[in-house]
Amino acid sequence: MSESDGNKLSKTSLIGLVIGSMIGGGAFNIISDMGNQAGGLAIIIGWIITAIGMISLAFVFQNLTNERQDLDGGIYSYAQAGFGDFIGFSSAWGYWFAAFLGNVAYATLLMSAVGNFFPIFKGGNTLPSIIVASILLWGVHYLILKGVETAAFINSIVTVAKLIPILLVIVCMIGAFNFETFKAGLYGMTSGDTGIFSWGDTLGQVKSTMLVTVWVFTGIEGAVVFSSRAKSKKDVGTATVIGLISVLVIYFLMTVLAQGVIQQNHISELSNPSMAAVLEHIVGHWGSVLVNIGLIISVLGAWLGWTLLAGELPFVVAKDGLFPKWFAKENKNKAPVNSLLITNILVQIFLISMLFTESAYQFAFSLASSAILIPYMFSAFYQVKYTYLTKERATTKQWVIGIISSVYAIWLVYAAGIDYLLLTMLLYIPGLFVYQTVQKNNRKPLSKVDYIFFVLITILAIIGIFRLITGAVNVF
Repeated sequence: MSESDGNKLSKTSLIGLVIGSMIGGGAFNIISDMGNQAGGLAIIIGWIITAIGMISLAFVFQNLTNERQDLDGGIYSYAQAGFGDFIGFSSAWGYWFAAFLGNVAYATLLMSAVGNFFPIFKGGNTLPSIIVASILLWGVHYLILKGVETAAFINSIVTVAKLIPILLVIVCMIGAFNFETFKAGLYGMTSGDTGIFSWGDTLGQVKSTMLVTVWVFTGIEGAVVFSSRAKSKKDVGTATVIGLISVLVIYFLMTVLAQGVIQQNHISELSNPSMAAVLEHIVGHWGSVLVNIGLIISVLGAWLGWTLLAGELPFVVAKDGLFPKWFAKENKNKAPVNSLLITNILVQIFLISMLFTESAYQFAFSLASSAILIPYMFSAFYQVKYTYLTKERATTKQWVIGIISSVYAIWLVYAAGIDYLLLTMLLYIPGLFVYQTVQKNNRKPLSKVDYIFFVLITILAIIGIFRLITGAVNVF
């Protein structure tokens, strides 16, 4: 793609994409999501483990963008380069579904947040909610058609705006922090009594915190997906690391400081979003109003960021010949016009379906829940493979980040739920037909390995359906 540097993404825009994609609505409820079952010690340990795993993964993205500057598709292209066309296609297919279904969640969450001020939108799935959400959906669509760079610049502004109430809450919690309150809940509290330390209980609390952290860092790949549009490939890796560490520090401070403001066994009683309840506890009602406004801005920004990601990935994959060529069309502003159109039509269909039933969306989102983590896993695996293939010049750091991120990525997929992973295979069934058609058009016959994967995915999907029918797993 021949674009002038003026039309490419700066390091600041890339950092904005990473932070904006990671900080969505969940950030405003993370205090209660992590603190309702865990004391301060378990939260600190949980963040340390998460930091080791996620920083290793960020360094993987940084290393691969520097070492393989010929790969423009980021997490999808790492899977393809390391393990072949089918694994690359499957990673992109699952990621795309997870991204656009996540946008349905952002649309309803946004309207639910607006419902805090205007009851007509309460719940996020009323007729007025769907109408306004649809208008916003196509407004975002039009904005991106004006150029990805323009939308990314606006995303950076929105990211700064959403950080203002978050940083204010952190500053207020520092001022209101009471060490005795923190100390009382350090090991967790039962029946209002100060907890007593035990490794078994602490490890159980750590696990509960890490099940939350599985999802709070999705979006770390924001800059990597747009690597082909970056002014410098080195900026992609730098933006990923800076974005991750910034969000990690914010989340760590919010969840740990809250333990010194609200007694640990009362955190579960906080209303949603819990960040608003904490600030209201410190400064009064205006704090809750401010945070709820921040929530609206945050969700709107995350929705913009994820629409950019969901529209960009099929476009990049189509350019590489693994999605139908129709997806590779750009408009005069270099925006992925067809990819974005089909993505937002699918979002619109699910939005309309929620007027009648939430079951279809809940089921589809359950299918996609693990799909977004699988590309992380193959990126980590490719780091190990690439380090092995270039072992003559490989560094110890490259081996370490590859191995740690691989172990952590496997844990992420496991923690998301094996039953959901089985159901995710249903998502890939229609993808099998798309892949077969694309390879036929590319005059590439399916390999024996492809057929083995076809059979394996079908078997796992059948097992998932069986467990769903028998009630072993419930997604509704």
